[in-house]
Amino acid sequence: MSHITHLVMVAGHAVWKGCDPANRLDEGDWLLEERQKGGGNVEAFFSHIKRGAEIIVADPNSLLIFSGGQTRPSSLTTEAQSYHRLAIESHLLGRPGLTNDTSPSNRVFSENYALDSYQNLLFSLARFREVTGSYPARITVVGFGMKKQRFEELHRRAIRWPKERFHYIGIDVKGDTSASYQGEAVYGFTPYSRDIYGCHDELLAKRRRRNPFHTFHPYHVSAPEMADLIEWCPEGKRNMLFSGALPWDYL
Repeated sequence: MSHITHLVMVAGHAVWKGCDPANRLDEGDWLLEERQKGGGNVEAFFSHIKRGAEIIVADPNSLLIFSGGQTRPSSLTTEAQSYHRLAIESHLLGRPGLTNDTSPSNRVFSENYALDSYQNLLFSLARFREVTGSYPARITVVGFGMKKQRFEELHRRAIRWPKERFHYIGIDVKGDTSASYQGEAVYGFTPYSRDIYGCHDELLAKRRRRNPFHTFHPYHVSAPEMADLIEWCPEGKRNMLFSGALPWDYL
């Protein structure tokens, strides 16, 4: 997979438990938090999946990673696995089983350990390293438009990824999104702006709540170049950026 240079990441937000993709907009086929019910969220989730698939179909040098861990106590399936399964069953990835690496279905993987948006980005880079043996030259993230500022100004900066090689595609629910943007400012952007690595207080507590099965990622071993960044959690100045060497410093 030496030709793969473009990471496309779609962050999971829920678990699809359905059997028939034709019913993908039925909320009963999803494990949702109370705040996610109504308002067209499941349609937006599928739009994220579809857009990610469209990118890798168009770009043979790209790798799609669905990211999201075992966040629901009532399901052993990860968010990422459920998105991946829905993409396959909706025939978004072409014909499976081809041995050619350029086939879209052979360039889609799940990242099954991320517990928040920062880890979605960080761990997807590590998963890319697991699959390809190298790191990408550019990143595209597909997610909610309301999270664009969080990813571009905070998460990207936290991992010191070059701005010119980072692209965010925002797809929101249909209709009035003003309340969602206000909620993102209060509960998303502001907490991370005070704790850029999400490893203290309320953001750490949120990670722990989202890990009911106490799983732990393997990336210290499979992406050793990232081990120090993964462990970085500054005390005192909580926005102090990691200053060690990173593999994308030399790309």
